[in-house]
Amino acid sequence: MLYVIYCLDKPNSRDLRLATRQDHLTHAKAHNDAIRLGGPLLTDDGDGMVGSLLIVDMPDKAAVEAFVRDDPYFKAGLFEAVLIRPFKQVLPIAE
Repeated sequence: MLYVIYCLDKPNSRDLRLATRQDHLTHAKAHNDAIRLGGPLLTDDGDGMVGSLLIVDMPDKAAVEAFVRDDPYFKAGLFEAVLIRPFKQVLPIAE
């Protein structure tokens, strides 16, 4: 099942994000087969990162929650909020 993971960083956490970024990417790479789309949420000017958005294909919400809990960003306390929701892909429309 597809799930959206929407994470917002705590204010003024740029340095923490950058310090844990490589470990986060290593964690993501280990789950590459489950990740359908992912990347940072950006500031309005596109210059900074303020969160993360992923769409993952995992068997259930418990698996997604475990994936998030094991993420170095989460372990470092980077996120102010994490939202996990089931997702149904409708677009683009297959012809």
